[in-house]
Parts: sequence; structure tokens; C-alpha cells
Amino acid sequence: MDRSSQPRSRRIAPVVAVAAAAALTLAGCSSSSGGKKSEGGGADASAGKATTPRMTVALVTHQSPGDTFWDIVRKGAEAAAAKDNIKLVYSANPSAGEQANLVQNAIDQKVDGIAVTLAKPDALKSVIGKAEQAGIPVVGLNSGLNDWKDLGLLQFFGQDESVAGEAFGKKLNEVGAKKAVCVIHEQGNVGLTQRCDGVKKTFEGKTDTLYVNGTDMPSVKSTITAKLKQDSAIDHVVTLGAPFALTAVQSVDESGSKAKVATFDLNKDLTKAVQDDTIRFAVDQQPYLQGYLAVDSLWLYKNNGNYSGGGEQPVLTGPAFVDKSNVERIAEFAAKGTR
Repeated sequence: MDRSSQPRSRRIAPVVAVAAAAALTLAGCSSSSGGKKSEGGGADASAGKATTPRMTVALVTHQSPGDTFWDIVRKGAEAAAAKDNIKLVYSANPSAGEQANLVQNAIDQKVDGIAVTLAKPDALKSVIGKAEQAGIPVVGLNSGLNDWKDLGLLQFFGQDESVAGEAFGKKLNEVGAKKAVCVIHEQGNVGLTQRCDGVKKTFEGKTDTLYVNGTDMPSVKSTITAKLKQDSAIDHVVTLGAPFALTAVQSVDESGSKAKVATFDLNKDLTKAVQDDTIRFAVDQQPYLQGYLAVDSLWLYKNNGNYSGGGEQPVLTGPAFVDKSNVERIAEFAAKGTR
């Protein structure tokens, strides 16, 4: 990977296991000479496309219908799968019970590896144990940083949501915010709760929490609008996903509020909104990288016995701020669907 070509986002926190992530990406490329075994016994890992035996990997997430964040995760996963000669089977359900059923389906299909999100880890504990009993390696991504080791996963790729939330709260202090409302679009999602809790921990102003039904965007808009009409002291709306930030902008307009909107996570439209000053700032966790590294790690484990972080440390893909100071560079990659 040519790291000099990457956007230079302002870092929020040190990225753990950067070297491991870089090695993971490099080792994921097999040589154009036919993917022969190296002298050390692993698959040749220079440049090109893998010619190792075909694998099947299941990527199972808690995506809600219409949530564009997961399109970026999936795009990264598909890029890794294409490179590694992997058949990628993607499935998703926001219901923890249904997500567990999807993992069980993957086990029944005897896939070679599973990548899974742990938004509601307790509901997935049993089925992940079944995967391990079946000899299927499991890695985590996006949600579950505090739980992946306890559940026996090999590796984890994502961000520390508490750290991200605390950094967000400090940023609110810097811009002079006095009262914020943190909008949670999925009750019971531990990562979303950790974000808002982190904001409250470091933000010196007052923070309210507002729960909305993230699967019903008109309801999201009306609920935020009603909150802003009810409390004119709110000067910042904090959302936890790009589509909800863009909807919150509409709520601000409809309510007549003077509140600013800031958010976690990016997509192409959100990046443009930062450029236009419609959104004040965003926190990026690089979902493309999460999907890519999760799938690539399973290829590496099967073919080379590699795993990052020594089985103890996660690979952190974020967080980093995106605002007017660096959004032009980020926008180039957001337009490609990789940020």
C-alpha cells in the first residue's frame, strides 16, 4: 500500500497495530507468478491476485435496510475477496436474534471463515461458540471491541467507540457548544451507547440523549424536529451515522433552530455537506478498511497462519476528524466509495 497517497486526516487517537495492518495488506497480495508457496511454507505474497484454493467467507452484519454505511464496508470486503480468490457471502439483519441465525446458516454451509459485527454481543455468544466448535475461524469488525476476545474471536478491526465519543466531546468544547442532543438510532447497540457516553464524559456542556427509530427516516426527522422545537437551548445535534446527520439538517431547518449538526461516520453526501458547511464536522472510522481487513485476515490465517495483534490487540481503523481543514482531500476518496 502506498501510504503517501492516503488523506492526512487529523488523528484523534493513536492507531493500534498499524504495522500489523500494513503487513496484513501486503501479505494479502499473491504474486503474479502463480501464487506458489514460499520457502517458509506460506502463500507467496508479493503483488497480484491470489491463486490459492477457492475459499468461502461469510460477512454477517447488523445492517439496517438503507444504511449506506454498510455499502462502504461491503465494498472493501468485496475488494479483498476479489484479490484473494474468495467467494464472499454477505448477509445482514439489525435484529440480534436474526443475525445469530445468519451466522448459524454460515456454519451450516461449512464456510471457511466468518467475519461478524458484535453490536449486541450477548445474543451472538452461543452461535460464535458453535462456529469455533466446527473449526471455522471467526473475526470481528466494526462493533464489539470490548467483547471480541471474551467471545473467542481471532482478531478485531474497528475503532474504540468510547475513545471516539470522548474526542467528540472535546471537539464540541473547542467549537464553543453549550448544549447537545445525542441521537441514538438503534436501542441496545452497545457501540452507539458508548459513543454518546463518551461525549457526555468529556463535553463540558449539557448533553441530552434522544432515541429514534433508525429504520424509519421520516420518524427520525419528526422526532428530532420536535426535540429542537421543545428546547431552543440545543446548539448542536450529534448523530451517529451519516444518513441521520443529513436528516437532522432538515430537522434544524424545519424547526427554525440555530443548532449545528456534527456526526460520526461518512459517506459521499455527508462529505459534500462538510464542504458546504452544512455539517460542522464528522468522525471517520474507515468502514472500507474494516471490511477489507476482516476478509483479508481470514485468507491470511488459512493460507499462512497469520493473525494481527498477537490475538490480544485490535487493529484500529479510526477515529479521525474530517472538517473544513481536510475535507477536500477526503472527498476524493469518498467519491470513489472508499471513505
